[in-house]
Amino acid sequence: METKDISKVALGAFLISAGIGHLTFARKEFQAQVPEWVPLKKDDTVVYSGIAEILLGTAAIVTPQKYRKTMGKVLAGFFVAVLPGNIAQYRNRRDSFGLNTDSQRLARLFMQAPLIAWALKSTKD
Repeated sequence: METKDISKVALGAFLISAGIGHLTFARKEFQAQVPEWVPLKKDDTVVYSGIAEILLGTAAIVTPQKYRKTMGKVLAGFFVAVLPGNIAQYRNRRDSFGLNTDSQRLARLFMQAPLIAWALKSTKD
């Protein structure tokens, strides 16, 4: 198995684990990241996004070579789409996942770029 394939499987496993966390042990933590402008209940948003993460993680692992580049773009788009939640957590000073200072919450914002890069690099030809 190539390094790129290992990276892709690790990304998929990361997303599946995060999705399971949305649905179970970290549900309240994820609710702190839901922006006020989202028109759904916070818990519903967390559940739906958890399901999406499980599906995306699974797809990252099983997508045929022919579609991997497209899958990488979809995954990168997902990481961009959840950025407003991280911004909301920072702006509203909501503690979760051990992020209980402004500097920690701000640092979390910069983790999206490596996730986007991971999605694109692990799925390119």
